[in-house]
Amino acid sequence: MKPFDAPLAPPAGVRAVAVRQRRGAALCDTQDWVAEEVPVALAYNGVSHAVMLATPSDLEDFALGFSLTEDIVASPAEVRDIEVVGSPEGITVQIEIASACFVQLKERRRSLAGRTGCGLCGTESLAQALRPPAPVRTDARFTAAAVHRALDALRRHQPLHETSGATHAAAFASAQGELALVREDVGRHNALDKLVGAMAARRLDAASGFVAVTSRASYEMVGKTARAGCGLLAAVSGVTALAIDVAEDAGLCLVGFARQDNLNVYTRQQRLGR
Repeated sequence: MKPFDAPLAPPAGVRAVAVRQRRGAALCDTQDWVAEEVPVALAYNGVSHAVMLATPSDLEDFALGFSLTEDIVASPAEVRDIEVVGSPEGITVQIEIASACFVQLKERRRSLAGRTGCGLCGTESLAQALRPPAPVRTDARFTAAAVHRALDALRRHQPLHETSGATHAAAFASAQGELALVREDVGRHNALDKLVGAMAARRLDAASGFVAVTSRASYEMVGKTARAGCGLLAAVSGVTALAIDVAEDAGLCLVGFARQDNLNVYTRQQRLGR
């Protein structure tokens, strides 16, 4: 249960609501802080591409990271401008990308015309659905102690979760386990996209460190980490079978159930020592 006392200065991305709270047999009317979740439309060169439900903070990082991890652009230099525009219905992030990238994006979108359904949108074959990332280009090695150090620190650097109890976090850590960046969101994929965008904007050397997340590690999380250029993804929860297959092919060390002094290493065990 979250603390009953409200923070003096709540972080961006939460709002106050009235709540009736039971404490044992007693009832009281008080105030709670909840994570915001709003529609965020990502529009490329004036054309809407996707609408995500996200925490409305660090949206420039989100837009850049999504563009990179979804292979819409190959480098941050191909993103010319990002503008966040609010409206009563939600938020639109206008992203201006290089002409060649936009042509490729329009070709991808053309395959969506006339089709409905859910799942892996934007695909028309099983091969396209998997869309494996290119192999990670790094020889970096890490230690279990560094992974635990990063995750221990991450617990102390989640103001949104500390306030609302309803968000995920993704962090980039050095090879020694020192946190360089943390991003939070109600969605685990969004948190990772925000992190990747922040890393790219600050020109951090992704190959020199690793990613730690407060969620499970799925195929998408592995793919986004590999496309960012990191050699290790550590998750506090479990991993999926497809995530293992993709991580192995991409040369990514995949770690799950990284809690307290324990962890499981599923792929590329040679990247992780004691």
